[in-house]
Amino acid sequence: MSSPDSQRLRRRGLRLEYATIAWNVAEAFITIALGIAAGSIALIAFGLDSIIEVFASGVVVWHELRSESPGERTTKALRLIGVAFFTLAAFLVVVAAARLISGVVPNESPIGIAYLALTVVVMYTLARMKGSTGRALDSRPLQAEARVTYLDAALAGGILLALVLFAAFEWWWADPLAALVVAGVAISEGREAWQGGMH
Repeated sequence: MSSPDSQRLRRRGLRLEYATIAWNVAEAFITIALGIAAGSIALIAFGLDSIIEVFASGVVVWHELRSESPGERTTKALRLIGVAFFTLAAFLVVVAAARLISGVVPNESPIGIAYLALTVVVMYTLARMKGSTGRALDSRPLQAEARVTYLDAALAGGILLALVLFAAFEWWWADPLAALVVAGVAISEGREAWQGGMH
């Protein structure tokens, strides 16, 4: 890969990460506010998950996107992203368990449903673009962080489905179950990122 191509890909990677950070900062405020208004633990949890996504994006910005010779920073970056996955999984398990035990039923949130639908599209698009850029740049941290963004899209989709099912059938238990599924995937991805950092 020529140096101009490498620099172009790094600039593209940085733009994608900055876009992810900007979206997730706004997402955290919006979904937490909607969650509080509707009494929805799932929406509040999703807002807090956005903070983890901001952290993972920050790790990639810190990593080799700003350096031609990242060296040991690759290992550190992958392990930090692994920690982000594990943190997300632990958070989702705790929140989902608390929701299942309490049986608290939230109010409907049409605005939350609309916003989550938009989030699925935005996060999936960003994840695909980051994944392809990471492969072209041969950046393992960027590829790992793209999977964090895919999980963000999956979590948004799961919570969206849960909110729709609750609105249609009052299946209050759907969103904690969706969160547990995403938690399982997060553990798997976290293990992969951590082991990648040990190579």
